[in-house]
Amino acid sequence: MIDRNRIFRHEWKYLLSRSEADNLKYRLLPVMSVDSHVKGDGYEIRSLYFDDYKNTAYVQKLMGVYARKKWRIRIYDFSDSKISLERKIKNGNYIYKESADLTRDEFEKIISTDFEFLLYRDENLCREFYYECMCNVMRPKVIVDYKRLPLVMNEGTVRITFDMEVAAAVGGFDIFDNTLPRLPAQDPDKLVLEVKYTEFLPSVIRKLLPVNGQEFVAFSKYVACYEAAHSLTDPTAGILKSGSVSAL
Repeated sequence: MIDRNRIFRHEWKYLLSRSEADNLKYRLLPVMSVDSHVKGDGYEIRSLYFDDYKNTAYVQKLMGVYARKKWRIRIYDFSDSKISLERKIKNGNYIYKESADLTRDEFEKIISTDFEFLLYRDENLCREFYYECMCNVMRPKVIVDYKRLPLVMNEGTVRITFDMEVAAAVGGFDIFDNTLPRLPAQDPDKLVLEVKYTEFLPSVIRKLLPVNGQEFVAFSKYVACYEAAHSLTDPTAGILKSGSVSAL
């Protein structure tokens, strides 16, 4: 059941070929705008995902658990100008995201398992993250990299993103190290389309979806990258070899 005290957003995901993505962008641009933060053809997103000692987030995704959550620390274009601690809660096709800003020094403390400062932050999110790390032994699991082009529309607070080049960065958990080797976690000929909206999806957008040949999917970048990074060392990785994708 959805918690009515939180504003959940709808989230739909598709897999598109690059030609389908180009066609869809061409049709969407007359009615949507490129996000004002974009310079060029998109920006780089890097997220460090955390999971507990049972790999609960990973296993629950594979099992298709209706209500679940994921924790991550996210940066953009490898810069420390904005570092966000985030918790994404998902109930079916509804999502709710909470975030708290971190400093570079606070990030370094988390990586070195020095969590005490979180207790003195004002945000409840930080204190709950402390609980997860101390009681459930939540630790970094994998770095997820991808490039994103976002389109926005004020009506219905619609946000449509084209995510490409999804890869696991391996060899460490320093999210500011842009020299980390990357292991592809997605078919190079495919893109992930995410459609998010709050109040409603305008009919002009709805009529453009889906595109012929699209696959409506439950795609998890975390699961895909976890499997890419851990398939040789973790016997539980890749239990669902279609992995991050399951039909809805």
